Amino acid sequence: MISTKRRKFLALAGLGVAGAIALKPGMKGAPHTAYFAGIAQAMKNAGIATPTMIIDRERLRQNASNIMQNIGGKVAQRLVVKSLPSHALIKEITGITGSQRMMLFSLPQLLSMTKADTDILLGKPMPIAAAAQFYRQHDVASSGFRPDQQLQWLVDTPERLSQYRELARQQNLNLLLNFEIDVGLHRGGINHTDTLQQMLAILQSDPRLQFAGMMGYDAHVAKIPDLPGLQKAAHEHAHQTYTSLAQYALNALKNSTSHAPKRPLTFNAAGSPTYRLYDGSGIENEVSIGSAFVKASDFDLPGLADLQAAAFIATPVLKVSDQFQMPYGVEWLGDAARAWDVNQQRGIFIYGGNWLADPVSPEGLNASGLYGTSSNQQLLVESGRQGLKVDDVVIFRPRQSEAVLLQFGDIAVYDAGKIIDMWPAFPATA
Repeated sequence: MISTKRRKFLALAGLGVAGAIALKPGMKGAPHTAYFAGIAQAMKNAGIATPTMIIDRERLRQNASNIMQNIGGKVAQRLVVKSLPSHALIKEITGITGSQRMMLFSLPQLLSMTKADTDILLGKPMPIAAAAQFYRQHDVASSGFRPDQQLQWLVDTPERLSQYRELARQQNLNLLLNFEIDVGLHRGGINHTDTLQQMLAILQSDPRLQFAGMMGYDAHVAKIPDLPGLQKAAHEHAHQTYTSLAQYALNALKNSTSHAPKRPLTFNAAGSPTYRLYDGSGIENEVSIGSAFVKASDFDLPGLADLQAAAFIATPVLKVSDQFQMPYGVEWLGDAARAWDVNQQRGIFIYGGNWLADPVSPEGLNASGLYGTSSNQQLLVESGRQGLKVDDVVIFRPRQSEAVLLQFGDIAVYDAGKIIDMWPAFPATA
């Protein structure tokens, strides 16, 4: 007879085997959907045979229309250029939004965007050497852009504001200065009225310096865990902080003759994930939006559910291995991977790779954790259901737009089943 202890051991062993079987991955994968098959075919028809950034123009325009409908004219909209780094792409969006307000984060892009009809707010404090370089290189006569009226420099500390005051004195410049405030992200900026008081005193010490408003970025609100009430509390804290600091500044300047605002003040808030939280009822009078227009995957958030992914990377298949193998000496790892996971049966080597992006079509492609990544010929593994062959196209979805859109040169514009244009991207500079 089998002892009770032995029966328990066999039962536990059986449960272990059953559990392992239950964890064994099932087969996944499918060929391109009709939508992505259309993009792949358009790429082939256009003779594009290298990794390429593709913008779906119809989706882009629909996203822009949805965003403007959501804003409903309650606040102004400022376009975040770093997330949409192409003059043609920006022109396409501004044709729908009608806004010429821009947020810039890069000196080369700032110099490129100085036009007569553009209102610019810096989205991060620029080192004083970069500001000085801007004034050395900017040509007012050819651009028609007036920095003293159209450019708001962002300052975050009394020390940086003092540097800008010195630049204004040395070069006899009139500077518009926007104060960065910390509304909860804790990435720098004014977080106390004592600091704000110091900065207002520095500002009022020189008539060349003009207060232009404030900028409070609240990206943390949409990113923190959505436990009951947590995001709402974070937004309320951001709004209350913003209101308190803005009112303090307005009260301090209201009786100043030399520093009374000479243009409408900019109280900029939000980013793509949080723009819908602002309805114009508070002190905040404009929102900044960039990535939402193309909706990279990092922006798959509840507040952006009405927007569609409009940016993709398309790249050719270079090689197909019907049996995924690891390099010599560790081939047994590949054998083990195939035996365990049917979705690692085949190996697909693509042109390029290692982007801040994930394969989205055909379904069921994954990077190989065993083989590692490559920026030259990345290996993807699959079950075989995808049916990929050499010269077919694999499509990725970027996780963000601000860095990835700069990596591929001209952007291919997809519309009505065809590549209809190529939009030059900005140079890949900081």
